[in-house]
Amino acid sequence: MAFDQQSLSQYKEKLLIMASHAEGVVSRAVRSYLDRDESLAKQALDTDDIIDQFEMEIDRMGLKLLAQNPGEFELREVACGMKIARDLERVGDEASTIARRAVELMSQPTLQTSLDIAELTFLTNSMLKDALDAFVTGNTVLARGVIPRDEQVDEKNKEYQDNLTELMETSPNNIKRCRNLAVICKCLERIADHAKNIAEDAVLLHEDTDIRHTEAG
Repeated sequence: MAFDQQSLSQYKEKLLIMASHAEGVVSRAVRSYLDRDESLAKQALDTDDIIDQFEMEIDRMGLKLLAQNPGEFELREVACGMKIARDLERVGDEASTIARRAVELMSQPTLQTSLDIAELTFLTNSMLKDALDAFVTGNTVLARGVIPRDEQVDEKNKEYQDNLTELMETSPNNIKRCRNLAVICKCLERIADHAKNIAEDAVLLHEDTDIRHTEAG
């Protein structure tokens, strides 16, 4: 059976559409929290369902392509694409959790904290965007640059978790709101982890080099 390049093109196109949904859903989920906008939270939850469907479609297409005896680079394209789809699906899951926690927080007075959720979201979303751009364009310098930025998100999340723990200890009435905010921060930190995974897959695809669990990765 000859390898079907047209089907591969369709596979990559579907992956790009899924990636666009994943980028957008994070912004909508966080914006629903910042603006206390329940309609945006609902949009984020609906988008997560769409992302789930894309993952299943990409898996089906990928398995068919793998059965066609692809060349070495095409094999990596399909395999890495399936891995990225899995990370994007988990990005959608994290965004839906943010949206649900945002809705819970809307039912209570705004909690005054020093947390800058918008900044944490910017750091996370920029990692995701650059990782996906690197995968599409083959810019492995950009991909490798994403990976150390995960530590910045980790440090910011730890700072925020510590701040929220201190606030809960000093003001027990704030515990429920603090817990919801802690979950939102942790979700953003996990999204950054998925962005790092995508960046590593971009390097694997375009350099045929696995940099996971190495000093560089």
